[in-house]
Amino acid sequence: MPDLSLDFASAPGVQLTPKEKAAVVVRLLLAEGAVPALSSLPESKQTELAIQLARMAPVDQATVAAVVDEFVSAIENIGLSFPSGLDGALGLLDGVISSSASSRLREMAPAAYRGDPWERIGSVDPERLVKILERESNEVAAVLLSKLKVSKAAELLGMLPGERARRITYGVSLTGSVSPDVVYRIGVSLADELEKRPARAFSEGPVTRVGAILNYAPGSVRDQILEGLDKDDAEFAREVRQAIFTFANIPERISPRDMPKIQARIEQADLVTVVAGAEGADRKAVEFFLENISKRLAENIGEEAKEKGAVKTQDREAAMMRIVNAIRELETAGEIFFVADDG
Repeated sequence: MPDLSLDFASAPGVQLTPKEKAAVVVRLLLAEGAVPALSSLPESKQTELAIQLARMAPVDQATVAAVVDEFVSAIENIGLSFPSGLDGALGLLDGVISSSASSRLREMAPAAYRGDPWERIGSVDPERLVKILERESNEVAAVLLSKLKVSKAAELLGMLPGERARRITYGVSLTGSVSPDVVYRIGVSLADELEKRPARAFSEGPVTRVGAILNYAPGSVRDQILEGLDKDDAEFAREVRQAIFTFANIPERISPRDMPKIQARIEQADLVTVVAGAEGADRKAVEFFLENISKRLAENIGEEAKEKGAVKTQDREAAMMRIVNAIRELETAGEIFFVADDG
């Protein structure tokens, strides 16, 4: 939104100050049902505008028209606009500069260039915010809770021990006399603390990354690696197994009601190959498939599998991989959902 206090060149017959012109524009926008983004302006500007609106006397139609003409002309003359504050600039450069450079810029920038710290704090995931609530004083925690959306504040309270949550909630009742400057400085301090976390080289954790790699590895390779992980770090190996989704996992992770969508996405030739060549734990997945598709189709696939005879290991694994990939694509698109793995 353009700065409504912009000092337009005075038009003939218009004897208003820049603040009065801004008030006229805002009043006109509100009368037309448009809501200007005044919250993006500094609080001092918002206060000045509200006071100016309260002081305004009625303005005739000719003056309103002249002010609107000036405002429209000023907007049309703007060739290029730039984001407000460092946060806006970094948002514009998101994906263009590295995360380490972004973190460094935030550390170097003075508070005046950082924008509203509470906007950044409000976007942080609850797991990180609750750690701040656990170690900060009740007063600071109460201010933090008061500045968050009600739904997020309630979620955080539910993550805290009962007594701690009660003390912080009581502290909220004492925040009425806290000055805006103190609230801002608390926000800056908390935002700085949150941003001191070192930039991560990888967006996903090691379990997720290893699981994703092994998802696409041949079954024989995957089994060998997991056996080795069992010897090196049994707990890590257990977590990786939970992150993996393979053909053998289909019976325990797929709901029978989702089978029609899956059957429609995969090639029947792949299912025939798998039925003909499945061994060991994969046989349960084959049986699950055949039990949850139409009886006639299951019989046809069984007959084709018998006619196909022996199947090479690489052909069987390639067919399984295509089926698994189709299931993953459906899950990623939200068309099906994996059953929770209680293991």
